[in-house]
Amino acid sequence: MVKQRISSQHVFGYQRFILYPEDYQTKHSADGKVRMRLPEIVGKGYGTFWRWKGRYRVVKGSRASKKSKTTALWYITNMMKYPDANTLVVRKTFRTLKDSCFTELKWAIHRLGVDAFWDIKESPLEMTYNPTGQKIYFRGLDDPLKVTSITVETGCLCWMWIEEAYEISAEADFDMLNESIRGAVPEGSGLFKQITLTLNPWNEHHWIKKRFFDTTDDETLAMTTNYKCNEWLDAADRRAFEKMKQQNPRRYQVAGLGDWGIVDGLIYENWEEKPFSIDEVKAIKGIKSVFGLDFGYTNDPSALFCGFIDQSSKTIWVFDEMYRPGMSNETIAAEISRMGYAKERITADSAEPKSIDRLRKLGLKGIRKARKGKDSVKNGIDFLSDYHIIIHPRCVNFLMEIANYVWDRDKTGKKLVNVPVDDFNHLMDAMRYAVESVAKGDTFSFE
Repeated sequence: MVKQRISSQHVFGYQRFILYPEDYQTKHSADGKVRMRLPEIVGKGYGTFWRWKGRYRVVKGSRASKKSKTTALWYITNMMKYPDANTLVVRKTFRTLKDSCFTELKWAIHRLGVDAFWDIKESPLEMTYNPTGQKIYFRGLDDPLKVTSITVETGCLCWMWIEEAYEISAEADFDMLNESIRGAVPEGSGLFKQITLTLNPWNEHHWIKKRFFDTTDDETLAMTTNYKCNEWLDAADRRAFEKMKQQNPRRYQVAGLGDWGIVDGLIYENWEEKPFSIDEVKAIKGIKSVFGLDFGYTNDPSALFCGFIDQSSKTIWVFDEMYRPGMSNETIAAEISRMGYAKERITADSAEPKSIDRLRKLGLKGIRKARKGKDSVKNGIDFLSDYHIIIHPRCVNFLMEIANYVWDRDKTGKKLVNVPVDDFNHLMDAMRYAVESVAKGDTFSFE
């Protein structure tokens, strides 16, 4: 293997790094240089990805396929290798960056053992490589002016990482991002312009499939990875995938193997993604706010649906969401309070009465249990199917679920009447709970 080197030089009082892919872990030599064996840090399965210098790198992968962590490691390593490089990290909504890409890049800095050389700020969200002043910028498509108006102080803006690229439903939005990586790189720098897209392949009808996976060209690397190339998974992690393979083979094809999801038989079809003013919708006569909560924990997210419903026009507006796994009751209460909805009447999954009681004691005084009963799922879906659902673009998880929420089928492929697939249903269930008082009428409880 050819050694990849970072020239040793003192810049602003800091020693630049030499990265040796052959060396194991971080080593400090007598000359003050740092050596590390990248395969031991990064792992296997991404050799072509790591070496690719074409315009586009597109990686669809299953959960636990290392795609995001490998990408984060690549950017930190190569920012230190190329002193003129700057990086722009993008997601559809800015608020999702801190808990995803920003956290992954912090993890990569720590894993490479170079914490002392990076300045990490949360306000504004930004990372600076101190020896040279190179920066990693973070932007959301919900503020397009901030995406297109970035001016770098050192070097050039040559790299972009679009995480959860599946969220970008309009190809025109990608074209706008593509145009922001333009201009000449410094002559003799060895730099190259590149955009990396990482995504879960939920829907085969997404424009990314047609643009990058159904055609081939010399400027594009389109690859699929899955959990099998992740040597850091333990036996319990692998058993979870094997269990998914047996119990939910359709889910396994996408979330396990990284294949494109086949979306056939959507449950809700009368919906659209469209920006709207929350204040203007709130001012509509007869409008009612509705909130629903579905519980999750280890693998499934806890999901809060926030919407407005207008019975006269048969319209639902989806304006906010919470969607995160691993949330304790205390964390759920704190997050809902932070979002400003602690005083709202929230209808929650009645399967967890202890959680509802705990959340009420934690300050969510308006929380109550859903009135589940026979055919409650069918009746809820029937009710919602009569409504036009308008979804604010920032509700990326709701958009992902509603575009993949389908009717189940038997082994012969025949659609099962009124039986949804048990997947992409956390916010869908929360929406049913939220509108229950409208669909069934209010009741009073003294529990």
